[in-house]
Amino acid sequence: MTTVAEIVGNDLCIGCGLCEALTGGRVQMAMTPGGSLRPTPLDAFSTSEEEKIIDCCPGVVAEARAAQDMPVDPIWGRHGTMRYAWAANPEVRFEAATAGVLTSLGQYLLRSETAAFVLHTGADPAQPMRSRWVISETPEEVQANTGSRYGPTAPLSGLEHALGRNEPFAVIAKPCDLGALHRLNSLDSRIDRLVVARLAMVCGGQSRLSKSRLLLEQLGVDESAVSLFRYRGHGNPGPTRVETSEGEVFEIGYLQMWEDEGTWDVETRCKLCPDALGEAADVAVADVWPGGAPTGEDEGFSGIIVRSATGESLIANAASEGCIVLGEPIPPRSFDDMQPHQVRKKAALSARYEGLQDAGVTPIATHGLRIGELGRRLPHAQAQSQRLGTAERIRKARA
Repeated sequence: MTTVAEIVGNDLCIGCGLCEALTGGRVQMAMTPGGSLRPTPLDAFSTSEEEKIIDCCPGVVAEARAAQDMPVDPIWGRHGTMRYAWAANPEVRFEAATAGVLTSLGQYLLRSETAAFVLHTGADPAQPMRSRWVISETPEEVQANTGSRYGPTAPLSGLEHALGRNEPFAVIAKPCDLGALHRLNSLDSRIDRLVVARLAMVCGGQSRLSKSRLLLEQLGVDESAVSLFRYRGHGNPGPTRVETSEGEVFEIGYLQMWEDEGTWDVETRCKLCPDALGEAADVAVADVWPGGAPTGEDEGFSGIIVRSATGESLIANAASEGCIVLGEPIPPRSFDDMQPHQVRKKAALSARYEGLQDAGVTPIATHGLRIGELGRRLPHAQAQSQRLGTAERIRKARA
């Protein structure tokens, strides 16, 4: 693919915000009627800007960044420490998603003055169902923006603003966002100089805003009346909570919210994601429910996957300073049981990429992510089903 318009037209854009950052805000991330963030307008790029974007875009390429001296697992990639962890602060552990590990690491980086600020995402105060990029300069600000945002997020929209401050900072984002940041390293020397920690959540896919709109429709609430929309947290996994300006309060359990997979409306790029496991991060953090789904509320436990010397140092220091608690090791095959959907998707990607080619779409180029190796493990009948299904869906989406 040679243009951003082609990436968007093939529905391989994830709305990360890179286009906005690399055009200095001349191209903005705008919400489409279908509930996705997309760069707008598509004809406002200079030739050099578009070339740089194409070289880094998650809809075009994905590349592992993990340290080459670490052991490699076919599914989980190169890794060091893999173990249970949770926030030492019980308030953070309760309020945040997935036991508050990412929140606690962000707070530690600020308290230790390793980072001057954290670039991440939070609820938009003007439209609480939607998300925006934020810069947190204090531990309290990090906590105020805690919790998962199950919908379109564009953290890289704030990247140029963050780099322009010329101060060390951390990024908490989706794996695809950090993949784009990693690719941009070779084109912008400020990234390796200023980004002191790259932290990711292991990602099950980004829902379009239509999922949240459907919930409001079921509740009989207009988005303009929403004063709070908390997707998760205040427990593990915690309920989805909606509050209105008129004082109405609704809570929907996690399983009830997500039990019907047909309503998730996950971005096409997510179904083709070669790195949902954060192989461009220093530390990736995952849910660790046996079988892949919660059976009820618990105290909150995360699984951490460390991918660099920077990540190892961060985890060790945050634990020694009492910011996080480290539990028992988690072997890769135990992670398989806790994230079975990731295992299935990783094995299916090679066949899905063949389906893309059948539909006339260039697959995402992958480097160091073992997609071909894993694809050869998939039984022929399953591979054919994945290939044919992908081609059909892409043709329908393009139509």
